[in-house]
This record gives sequence, structure tokens and C-alpha cells, in this order.
Amino acid sequence: MEESNCTQVTEFSFTGFTEDPATQVTLFLIFLLTYLVTILGNLGMIALIKASPQLHSPMYYFLGNLAFVDLCSSTVITPKMLVDFVSEKKGIAYAGCVAQVFVFDLFGMTECFLLAVMAYDRYVAVCHPLVYPLVMSPKCCFQLVTGSYLVGLTNGMGQTVGMSSLSFCGSSVIDLFFCDISPLISLSTSDATLSRVLLRTSASLFGVSSSLVVLVSYVAIVSTILSIRSAEGKRKAFSTCASHLTTVSLFYGTSIFMYLKPSSDSSKEGDKWAAMLYTVVTPMLNPLIYSLRNKEVKKALRR
Repeated sequence: MEESNCTQVTEFSFTGFTEDPATQVTLFLIFLLTYLVTILGNLGMIALIKASPQLHSPMYYFLGNLAFVDLCSSTVITPKMLVDFVSEKKGIAYAGCVAQVFVFDLFGMTECFLLAVMAYDRYVAVCHPLVYPLVMSPKCCFQLVTGSYLVGLTNGMGQTVGMSSLSFCGSSVIDLFFCDISPLISLSTSDATLSRVLLRTSASLFGVSSSLVVLVSYVAIVSTILSIRSAEGKRKAFSTCASHLTTVSLFYGTSIFMYLKPSSDSSKEGDKWAAMLYTVVTPMLNPLIYSLRNKEVKKALRR
């Protein structure tokens, strides 16, 4: 009865990083530069892959999709955060919050599976090079990428359904700088069982399975590289995986810290900075990592 008589929240507000105006201006400039580099880097990577025939291979097809996903996931978070830095009221409408949860979870899980697909691609290239053109055919690559987007879409819809079952009648303050399902569950005044089940099912079914693909692929890759006798052969095999391994480490390292670490009130600020690395910095670094560490990309840039 009390639940039905409550006044539903129509707008959420964010705590952000700080209340100090000078620090807010500094952070605004830093994150604006970060976002511009993210846009230019990922758009540049997509354009370079499309314009360079020597980059028309499975690895760069996946990389182009990764750049697109990074571009979208960053755009759904960073512009709103930049506006909040220069606004007195750091708020977002309920509908906007739902949209942010949906898009962020869609592209977050899509990236998770794209990285798993790229790990499998590197496994086939290093461990079974003779059958690589057959296994990683254009049709297979398209199916793997489409499957990644479909898994992301399923995750986004599931988390949105979970959020729609929540009621918010008390505090409307989210102790973060964007709408994420975890703090919203904590903020809810209704039974959050469905949302928790969907969140844990998604993390277990999708997150763990993609992580296992990455782990098993790299165990096999490392085993194969160690069995190569020549130092030059080992270096060449490792160089084909170095960029992807760096990207995987960044993505999974920050996401594991963000979602799987034990929660405690004393680590709220740490959570915000971990979320910032996951949502803002990683999409900027990915195209830079592939540009600086990949010889074929550097050659295409020079051409």
C-alpha cells in the first residue's frame, strides 16, 4: 500500500566527481580532450580500415567494429558528463536514464564478445595458420560480429526490463556520473529481485563465457609460441597478439574492478574513477594502442 502511494522519481541527479568549481573546470577540459581524441581516433581507425585494401582482413574487420562500439559507448556517457561539469544541476530524466542503461549495456556486452571473437581469431592465426583463411571466412566473420551485437542487444534489453520493474520513491541521487544498473538497484525502494537475477545471469552467462574464450585462446597461443624454436618466430607470433592482449587487459581489468570487487562505502570514490577508466579512457586508448603497436596500421597511415 505504501509502495502504491509513493511519488515516483521523474528525474535522477548525479553526485559527479567534485563540487569544487576550479576542479570541475579542470576535469571538463581533460575529459573534453579525451572525448575529442576518442572520436578522432575511432573514426580515423574505421576510415583507415575501409580505405586501405591491405587492412581488409578478419582482424581489422573486427577492429573496425570494436572502434564503432567504443565510439558509441563513449558517446552515450561522456557528452552528458561534460554538460554536468558546467551545470549547476547535474540531472537526467527517468527516460534518459533508461536509454543510457540500455545503450551502455548493449555496447558494453558487445565489446566483451568482440574481444572474445578477436582472441579466437588470434588463436586460429597463431595455432592453425594453414586453415586460417577457411575458418575465418567472410561469412564466419560476419556471423561472429552479428552474434556479438545480438548478445549485446539481449543484455541491453534484459537490463532495461529489470530497471522498468524498479520503483524509485526515496532518494533520486545516483552516486556516480552516469546511469548504471548496479547503483539503481541500490537506490530502488521496491523488490529488486528480478533486476538482480537479470544482472547476475547476464554476468554469469555472457561475461564468464566470453572471458573463458579469451583465457583458453591465450593459453593455447602462449603454449604454441613457447614451442616455436626460433626467437624471430616467437617475436613475430607474439607481435600479432600484443595489441589485442593490451586491449583485453585494459577492458577486463577495469570492468572486473568495477563490477566484481566487494562493495564497501569507503571505496565510493575509487568506484567512480574505475568507472571513468572503463567508460571514458579505455575507448580512447584502444585505437591508439592499435595505431602505435601495429606495423600494418602504421604502414597504412604512412600511405
